[in-house]
Amino acid sequence: MNDKVNILLIVPEIGESYNLFLPINKKIGVIIQLLNKAINELTNGAFPIMESCRLYNADTMQKYDRNILLYNTDIRNSSKLVLLSKGI
Repeated sequence: MNDKVNILLIVPEIGESYNLFLPINKKIGVIIQLLNKAINELTNGAFPIMESCRLYNADTMQKYDRNILLYNTDIRNSSKLVLLSKGI
């Protein structure tokens, strides 16, 4: 799977983490929307769908720009990412 990366997504607001594959040819903003909707469905609405969701690197807490392609970030296989419904 050369067009995807395997990451660990941590969602602290619900105390869950997920191993996921993310497409490298999509913008971070699109990926955040997909993650938000998927986690909302997986948790039966416990994680709200919000426009304010942000994606961070779990090790450095760097916030990812919504307009950049995942391929152009430091996100690689085994990266740990944090999804928050409100920016920090």
